[in-house]
Amino acid sequence: MSRVPVLLPRFHDRREAGRELGARLASLESLAGERPLVLALPRGGVPVGYEVARALDAPLDVLVVRKVGSPGNPELGMGAVAEDGTRVFDAELLRLLQVGPDELEQAVARAERELQERLTRYRRGRPAADPAGRTVIVVDDGLATGGTARAAGRCLRARHPARLILAVPVAAPPAIRSLEREYDMVVALLQPDDFMAVGAWYEDFGQTSDAEVAELLEAAHAAIADPPKAASAPDPPRREEVRIPLADGDHVAGELVVPEGARGVVVFAHGSGSSRHSPRNRQVAAALNDAGLATLLMDLLTPAEERRRANVFDIALLAERLIDATCWVRDQPGLRDLDIGFFGASTGAAATLWAAADLPDGTVRAIVSRGGRPDLAAARLRKVRAPTLLVVGGLDDVVLELNRLALAELRCESALEIIPGATHLFEEPGALDAVARLAADWFTRHLGRGGQAVGPA
Repeated sequence: MSRVPVLLPRFHDRREAGRELGARLASLESLAGERPLVLALPRGGVPVGYEVARALDAPLDVLVVRKVGSPGNPELGMGAVAEDGTRVFDAELLRLLQVGPDELEQAVARAERELQERLTRYRRGRPAADPAGRTVIVVDDGLATGGTARAAGRCLRARHPARLILAVPVAAPPAIRSLEREYDMVVALLQPDDFMAVGAWYEDFGQTSDAEVAELLEAAHAAIADPPKAASAPDPPRREEVRIPLADGDHVAGELVVPEGARGVVVFAHGSGSSRHSPRNRQVAAALNDAGLATLLMDLLTPAEERRRANVFDIALLAERLIDATCWVRDQPGLRDLDIGFFGASTGAAATLWAAADLPDGTVRAIVSRGGRPDLAAARLRKVRAPTLLVVGGLDDVVLELNRLALAELRCESALEIIPGATHLFEEPGALDAVARLAADWFTRHLGRGGQAVGPA
């Protein structure tokens, strides 16, 4: 059997990372009601900062800090200078490199010339934003050592902000710890122990040009100066409690949510011991609703069946319930034209694979498994035709190996995504958010190709 590569969760590009970071910051109670000043570190921090500023409806400016390169190796930073003249040096590195005062001053002078040239290109005559008395959020595309962010923080402290926050998509844990002394708060979406490099966490980490920096600053300035007229809010999603009839004449309860213009409907299958009220599934369902997908959260067993513990591991029975739900969806006037996807967790994931294999080809257009047990549907794996995404926590060793084996068995379009540092229930900070993002991307990619978008009935 060929080895399955471990796929690290990563951002597509800096703009996507900025949207996720902006959403995290917008959810912080400590920022509620504030309109902070966002200062991005160019160049790579500006696309991230642009999206953060949009999410917070905040002004955006740059805080230019230039690395002071080492003699003979400009990429090795032995310090940094900020636009107000603040200088920060790595004393230990200076000692190891035996850099003399004249060499150091020449390197600083080069960095300061580059800094002033960039300021002229970036701001195009606009005055610098004043951080005094404001909550200031410093944004970069990631932290490796934190030297540039440290210089930025010390520069800003001298200008008396009310509060100073550092926000990045990804950071090495040692850098975060060292910067907590410089900032009132440090926010990092990903804090991997196996950090490697900032660029390793992006699919597209191409260099940001000076022209792009200037254009983004211009666009942000124009948006603040002349904000667009508010568009009419979309209708809220239709929510209703439903009864799904079963082949034996009984029924199970469900909750249906249909956003305006839904492009597909995702049927959820919970794990053993859970129900349609599973908080983890509900969090993922909410993200899918935001992405324009309808969701059906349902109980897989009747109250009488739940009293028999063995039923929660009866994958054939659970798969029958998903087939019943699929038939019910196909009978609903507001849903019958939508593509159908399955989202399963733990034993529920096995049921989705089983049901998809037994349904006619094309009935189920996509499947996402969260911490699933595909081994419980081993007899059906080769019959699955729907594109299937397997998402597993990096610390869930046994289930991770089961999913690797299942990936080798599947004959459909399939992928394995591993969330570093996550355990079976994805309870770690940011882990379930990563699952929701991956699921939304997978379903929006595969649903809606043949179906017709509909609005709430």
